[in-house]
Amino acid sequence: MKNINFKSEGLNLVGNLFYPENYEEGKTYPAIISVGSWTTVKEQMAGLYAKKFAEKGFITLAFDFRNFGESEGSPRFWESPTTKVEDIRNAVSYLETLPEVDNTKIGAFAVCAGSMYTLMAAAQDKRIKSVVTAASWLHDAEAVKLFYGGEEGVQEKISAARAAKKKFAEDGEVEYIETISTTNTAAAMYGEYDYYLNPERGGIKEWSNDKFAVMSWEDWLTLDPMPFAEKLTAPTLMIHSDGCVLPQYTKNFFEKIDTSDKELIWLDTDLGSPMQQFNFYDQEEEVTLAVEKGAAWFGEKL
Repeated sequence: MKNINFKSEGLNLVGNLFYPENYEEGKTYPAIISVGSWTTVKEQMAGLYAKKFAEKGFITLAFDFRNFGESEGSPRFWESPTTKVEDIRNAVSYLETLPEVDNTKIGAFAVCAGSMYTLMAAAQDKRIKSVVTAASWLHDAEAVKLFYGGEEGVQEKISAARAAKKKFAEDGEVEYIETISTTNTAAAMYGEYDYYLNPERGGIKEWSNDKFAVMSWEDWLTLDPMPFAEKLTAPTLMIHSDGCVLPQYTKNFFEKIDTSDKELIWLDTDLGSPMQQFNFYDQEEEVTLAVEKGAAWFGEKL
């Protein structure tokens, strides 16, 4: 693995590039971009999956999106779907510059909310030749009401975001709330979510558990990736279960993907939604399954 930099809309993004164990200089390899969930950094699930896919023979890239981690970008900790899609596309452009990467064989893997951004990027950018998602978080205006206090709660957060954007535009001040909390209901994520609370899992020092830009709410809550399914023609594998989040939305998106070269793997589980979601972030059983199925898919489709 080596630390790398590339530009996205003029900003410097920092990533980790993983190589297969049997890598030989002078040869070209298929490459995969690995994308984690919202608010996360490259040292969390994106890096874990990138390392695992590299062990399967791919050159893989996990990077910090603008505004997060070691990458440039302001305001910090602003979850902006539009710019994350741009960053994924610019990550493809970076991989194309590498002599060791086969430019005709670039794919993308994503977990949770990263699936939204990755599927949207692939629908717009035909250089992404294949996509694999695990435990995809896909929502629309109705779905977000289930998680964020119904219509009233959603509108309150959108109003707060607009006020925060206005404040930032006027005086450069960024308003933050906690990213995760077990006591503060106003946090971006409220609950006993061990992955983000446990320093042995995702609660690592590189990630911010106390800074989520309030202005993010409007961008997040008004995002609707569902229409992009009809624009997606790349071979696509989706892995999900009733124990993951919003299972029907993954089924709906899959049905509308505009290619017959697609597969939906639906797992049996006793876990209630959304508890298996978090297992796909770092637990051996789910990660191994996603990597095995994903590597086989990429091996055939790239």
